Amino acid sequence: MKILIASPEAVPYAKTGGLADVAGSLVKEYRAMKKEAYVILPLYRKIREGNIHLKNTNLKIKVPVGDRQVEGEIFSCQPSAYFIRCDEFFDREELYGTPWGDFFDNASRFVFFSRGVLEACKALNIRPDVIHCNDWQTSLIPLYLKKLYKGDNFFKNTATLLTIHNLGYQGLFPASEMPLTGLEWDLFSPEGIEFYGKVNFLKAGLISADVLTTVSSSYAREILIKEFGFGLEGVLKKREKDLYGVINGIDYDEWDPSRDIYIPEKFNLDSLQGKTECKENLVKEASLDKVDRPLVGMVGRLSAQKGLDLVLQSIEELMSLGVNLIILGKGDEEFHTGFSQAAKRHRERISVTIGFEEPLAHKIYAGSDFFLIPSRYEPCGLGQLISMRYGSIPVGRSTGGLADTIQDFNPLISKGTGFLFSDYTSSAMQDAIKRALCVYTDRDKLKKMILSAMNMDFSWKSSAERYIELYKHAMGKTNVAA
Repeated sequence: MKILIASPEAVPYAKTGGLADVAGSLVKEYRAMKKEAYVILPLYRKIREGNIHLKNTNLKIKVPVGDRQVEGEIFSCQPSAYFIRCDEFFDREELYGTPWGDFFDNASRFVFFSRGVLEACKALNIRPDVIHCNDWQTSLIPLYLKKLYKGDNFFKNTATLLTIHNLGYQGLFPASEMPLTGLEWDLFSPEGIEFYGKVNFLKAGLISADVLTTVSSSYAREILIKEFGFGLEGVLKKREKDLYGVINGIDYDEWDPSRDIYIPEKFNLDSLQGKTECKENLVKEASLDKVDRPLVGMVGRLSAQKGLDLVLQSIEELMSLGVNLIILGKGDEEFHTGFSQAAKRHRERISVTIGFEEPLAHKIYAGSDFFLIPSRYEPCGLGQLISMRYGSIPVGRSTGGLADTIQDFNPLISKGTGFLFSDYTSSAMQDAIKRALCVYTDRDKLKKMILSAMNMDFSWKSSAERYIELYKHAMGKTNVAA
């Protein structure tokens, strides 16, 4: 089986969120399974300026974007990664936009990339059995195969699977951008890719991919209803028989407290002393007071989806509860400002780092007592999987992948791997934190929870095997159609 993962980001090359971890980890797992697998993504400035050894294949492609032909060059990082270079579109500081908004030409950028993936396959003579597309940035690929490349024998047996990592991001553009896609205007309809008068790139994949997946079973059910469907619940309901939930995993080579190069002391299930020393080091490095205070960590995108409004509303209550708070992330400017101001008000209790620093992320996972994820919705979430691996107990909202992966603590039997709350309110979140703090005061219960969390298995193997099954299912549908 020849697998091509088309993604706008992938570790270790470029990352803004969990999508990068999924794409990069999957291709690594497939390679370990002896599958012929590749990942292809745009050649961003960050990749060119990084420590990646790139090789120019000397292959060029020409991609129609509206009424012009845009040239791209194909680079490789052997044995499993390819990149499409187009400095006009990808030679920028960030991947998709700035804290103040998306890039104005994102429609052109990802029309170029989506069609460029198919042209790159032909230039490289890679005939995929399946193209695994990810989010709106690659969602035009399945529709292109069914419309623009329908008569192309090169892709005669190529199936497609589209993973929805976050339905809240759909790639919405004005109707005036429709000609950029190269698709006929008859597709600009409610049955096609029109969405309330706009072009919807994600919808292109939802109506045309052979198989649809999302990143947890609960989220696969949630997006079929209005509350979580972001207007696409009707489209998804029509494809319900083709929609599957596959929980994400994490790379156990990268996330391993027994050999993590970024943390000051290693630890494992048999010896937790190193975790105590990681906390002491983190508290000192962040200039926080009293190492014996409960330390609550947060790492991730600073956006409304992640429940940051609940945290800002709860700052004074959290301080009165006696916790210290350490936050690492970037996203919306309102949260940059809000948390920076909170850190100034409580200099020895709150540490905020705007941006992303890989070493600090590892230190927060290793050194925190609790890891806070109060998401409004959460397709899967990787933070809770990593935090449990490092014995930092998650406190999260019972939604999507958080509900699927965190076992809520039951005080009657002293069993669980975290603390969940249901209502999207600051008081409900505070109550869950109070429950966590009750366990914090009982060292035996806390240690039992830490060991239970660290014993959970969220490696990629089972998820990768499930994707392989779904690839075969998609290929079967393609062969029947052919």
